[in-house]
Amino acid sequence: MFGSGWNETDVSDLDGVTAVVTGANSGIGYEATRILADHGATVVMGCRSVNRGADAVSSIRDATASGSLDVRELDLADLDSVASFATVVDEAYDGLDLLVNNAGVMALPYEETGDGFEYQFGVNHLGHFALTGHLLDDLRAGEGIPSAGADDDGRGPSRVVTVSSGLHERGDAEFEAAAGGEDAAADYDRWDAYGRSKLANLLFAYELDRRLATAGASVRSFACHPGYADTNLQLRGPEADGSRVKRLAMRAANAVLAQSAAAGALPTVYAATAPDLSGGEFVGPGGLLGMRGAPEVTESNELSRDREAAADLWERSEAWTGVAYDLPEAR
Repeated sequence: MFGSGWNETDVSDLDGVTAVVTGANSGIGYEATRILADHGATVVMGCRSVNRGADAVSSIRDATASGSLDVRELDLADLDSVASFATVVDEAYDGLDLLVNNAGVMALPYEETGDGFEYQFGVNHLGHFALTGHLLDDLRAGEGIPSAGADDDGRGPSRVVTVSSGLHERGDAEFEAAAGGEDAAADYDRWDAYGRSKLANLLFAYELDRRLATAGASVRSFACHPGYADTNLQLRGPEADGSRVKRLAMRAANAVLAQSAAAGALPTVYAATAPDLSGGEFVGPGGLLGMRGAPEVTESNELSRDREAAADLWERSEAWTGVAYDLPEAR
């Protein structure tokens, strides 16, 4: 068997754990939510469509009676929506043990968020950067994940898990293009932009973990990727283009090459719960070309570990989102 052999039956009891999962109504987010709830967690489902979130709850309830599910509206393309969602979570819960930054878009035609940013970067990175900053105090107040480097009460630090992609390797650190505008639109390549947003996910996840460690915070940050998983993510681009041929080709590729969404969610859940992780790891499938297989700790590219690029992205992200973290610079 490729990878660790780890699967959802290896997840520990999550009773008492409160988690937020973005994009929880479909694909990787849905499957991660199902697994976490099946092991007793309370999951706040951040969904752009509350109706689709409610449908997902009904489907999960058919599969498991464990845990608790709470659907809340969250549009990561709207920084006001991100702030409102965080306020709702803060008021509804005493603390947060897990944040899964999962929601994303891929290879869309050029578009800008309501705040004026290139859409893929705005949703995949900036929305999650702002959300994590808004929820940082809630994560610090959480009791943490069971038996993850546990202290005397059997709970380790709270966790932030940010979902990236193997296509981060296509990304560059030319983040000024993310600010949108005519020049960004003229030079736009949808796959390069997607790679840039996924590289940003990794730079953020690693820098966040370094700053949390420097602060001595009881929160750790991780990154993961699902490999090639059969979800609706791949269909958004062809649908936006109105191309039936591209949509059918993508469905065929998914059917032949991809692993299931449930298998694709395992790296996320491993990063969220596995007791052998200490912080800053990148988890992905351990099989052929990192596209499928059981989860294991893997490597991202050299640029994703560039501390100067990470510091530059952090400074830009705070300025663009207006969300300043109460954390020192990383040592």
